[in-house]
Amino acid sequence: MLIRHGSEAHPSTTALKSPSAPEGRGTTTLDRAVDAVTARIGAATGVALLVQGTEAFAVRAAAARAAGRSLDLQYYLWHGDLTGGLLAQEVLQAADRGVRVRMLLDDVFALGQERAIAALDAHPQIEVRLFNGTRWRAFGWLGYALEMLLGGWHLNRRMHNKAWIADGRVAIAGGRNLADEYFDAAEEFNFRDLDMLLAGRAVTQATAVFERYWRSPFARPARDLSPAGNARGGLAALRRRLLAAADAPAARRFLARSPEGSRLSTCLDKRLVAVPEGAIRVVADPPEKAKRGLGARRRARAAGGIGPEAADALRLAQREALLVSPYFVPGAAGLELLAALVRRGVRVSVVTNSLAATDVVAVHGGYAGYRRTLLEAGIELFELKRSGDEATSLFGSRGASLHTKAFVVDEARVCVGSFNLDPRSAALNTEMGIFADSPELARELKAEHERLAHPARSWRVSLADGRLCWSAQDALGRPATSWHEPDASLSRRVLAGLIHLLPVEAQL
Repeated sequence: MLIRHGSEAHPSTTALKSPSAPEGRGTTTLDRAVDAVTARIGAATGVALLVQGTEAFAVRAAAARAAGRSLDLQYYLWHGDLTGGLLAQEVLQAADRGVRVRMLLDDVFALGQERAIAALDAHPQIEVRLFNGTRWRAFGWLGYALEMLLGGWHLNRRMHNKAWIADGRVAIAGGRNLADEYFDAAEEFNFRDLDMLLAGRAVTQATAVFERYWRSPFARPARDLSPAGNARGGLAALRRRLLAAADAPAARRFLARSPEGSRLSTCLDKRLVAVPEGAIRVVADPPEKAKRGLGARRRARAAGGIGPEAADALRLAQREALLVSPYFVPGAAGLELLAALVRRGVRVSVVTNSLAATDVVAVHGGYAGYRRTLLEAGIELFELKRSGDEATSLFGSRGASLHTKAFVVDEARVCVGSFNLDPRSAALNTEMGIFADSPELARELKAEHERLAHPARSWRVSLADGRLCWSAQDALGRPATSWHEPDASLSRRVLAGLIHLLPVEAQL
């Protein structure tokens, strides 16, 4: 059903889609919740890590329910499944209350969803824009592929950012898209993921990032790219589908798992920790990174972005750098950066996906080519198993795949965002993340790294007599060893091996 995996604004569109704020401006339910918790913690900004999928869903839903002025939503992928539909319903209900809703979606996962997009865009309080849209989207994926073949290589550059911003006072950003597998609600497998929650003054930085993308020439009104007839009738039909889905037994069971979704004050009060002024930086690549042409790409790189910021933060490590990246292809520069840290006496530890757990086998093929060199440099490697030791789904799924993108330096600084440590994030997609100087958050993120790296959940990769060796614990806690990619099928091993031989690393 719903949505899937400096330039000038458009004056006419802005005039139609930017009504005045509802009554009570500056004193919304959300404002009161944020003011109360920031007063309690004695800081202008509070932060928290959202590890569990159900709590990540609950805080998003709570922020939408408490919002009184605006919802700014920027996503790479938004599915029309259980959780995607429930969040869409929260957004529609907020718009019905007079909240201005702006949705910026990457176009590649919006292909084929024209009716749902047009229905949302028909609401007088909702505007949908699509980033880097194909001109031939009327032909769906075929049109996308043909445009690529005929020279539209800019379409290979996608907006990978994720942000949920309410009233300019609460922001959630990190690795999670909006779909069941990101909120522990999928039947097949679920992603282990991470968001950072901001409340208070620092949210203005996230809003500034959103505004820059929203006003970019790459963000075009959905109605210009995918007009659909009878849009208002479509909105009524969409409402009926969302209401029916929300009343289904599966939805009621899931909502019972996240009861805090009804009260933002409870969500904030239990989680937020104080950070001093200047301790938070919301960093994003410039939207111009999506431009075609070598000159345009060089200008975008010169404008900065999250990749250089992440590298600079890692270089400051004195004792320890703990990284979590589901798609880990360090490249020559990344390999040298991490190896240089080890030579200075810094412990460097990386948790990534095993071949059995990854949802992108091609990327694992790129990573495998660096594995031996990383180990020889003294870098610790842990690969998440497909199945952990705890059920992660309401519906009984025990399959798991890592999706967290984060690192912690010296138990003092953390970064959580959408940026993978791979060439695609560095050079092709736009990304964003939040850097925080907070010993408390650093301890939490270190604990999460250690939890993921535990032998019940991950294989530790090492060299034994010159051979790669994987060691862990089995389901009964007994030592387990493998001399080849553990739990991976022959077809996965063959495909990863072939990718390793092909000159495609720049696309991984």
